[in-house]
Amino acid sequence: MAFSANHGEQFNNVEIQKNKKMELSNKEKVAALLKSIETGDQEPAGYINPNKYIQHNLNAADGLAGFGALLQQLPPNSARVNTVRIFEDGDYVFAQTDYNFFGPKIGFDIFRFENGQIVEHWDNLQETPVDPNPSGHTMIDGATEVKDLNKTEANKKLVRSFVDDILVNGKMDKIAGYYDGDNYIQHNPQIPDQLSGLGATLDALAKQGIFMKYDKIHKVLGEGNFVLVVSEGHFGKDYNAFYDLFRVENGKIAEHWDVIEPITPKSEWKNNNGKF
Repeated sequence: MAFSANHGEQFNNVEIQKNKKMELSNKEKVAALLKSIETGDQEPAGYINPNKYIQHNLNAADGLAGFGALLQQLPPNSARVNTVRIFEDGDYVFAQTDYNFFGPKIGFDIFRFENGQIVEHWDNLQETPVDPNPSGHTMIDGATEVKDLNKTEANKKLVRSFVDDILVNGKMDKIAGYYDGDNYIQHNPQIPDQLSGLGATLDALAKQGIFMKYDKIHKVLGEGNFVLVVSEGHFGKDYNAFYDLFRVENGKIAEHWDVIEPITPKSEWKNNNGKF
C-alpha cells in the first residue's frame, strides 16, 4: 500500500511527537502531569501506563480511569498547581506542590516509573494554613537548590537513622547529634525554628496528652541534600501518614518540611492498594 505525501507527513509528525515525549526527563513528565490538573492538557496523561497504573490515593479508584474520575469532580477552573520542589531517585520522582485541589492544600506526590512511563502513585495532602508558623515560615518556602549529589546515599542513611532513632524509637538523648547546635529551619505550621523550638513544642503537646509516635518507615527517597521519608504512625488519636522532607547540610539536618494526613478507615477507601 502506497502512502501519499500527506500520509508520510502525518507519520513524521507522529514520530516527532513520540521522540519529544522520549526526550523529556521523568521529572519533566511529572511536572507536566501535575500542571495538567490545572490546565486540562490531555497530553501528559500519555506518560501514564494505562495497563499498570496503581493508585495509592485512597480517594481515587484504581487505574487511569480512577484518576480521571477524580479530576472530573473538580469544580471547573478551580484547580491551581505550583510545584515548588521536584526530585528524582532511581525510578522514583517525588514533588512538593502548592495546590488548590478541592481547596488550598500542600502536597507531596511520589511517582514510580517503568520504561519511561508512570506505573504507580502515592501522595499526602494537608490543608494550607492561613497563617505562617511561629517563625514566619510557610509550608513551602525555603531552600530549593539541589546540591551534593555525591552525598545522596549518605544523606539518606543519616535521615533514616534520625527518623528511626527519634520518631520511631523515641531515643531523645540522641537528637542533638543530628543537628548543628540550635540551627534548624522549621516549616511545620505549629513549630518554631531551632532544635529548642521543636523540643518545647513536643513537651507542650505531651503535657496536653498529645503524643506523636511513628510506627513504621515505608520509603526513604533522596536527591543530593534533600531526603523524603514516608512513614505511618499516630499523632494524638489520629492514625496518620507522615511525609517528611529534610534538607541536609554538612552531615546535619538543617531544614524540615512535612505533610500529615489522617488515614481514612478502610471502609471508605476507593481502592484496595493501601496508603503505602
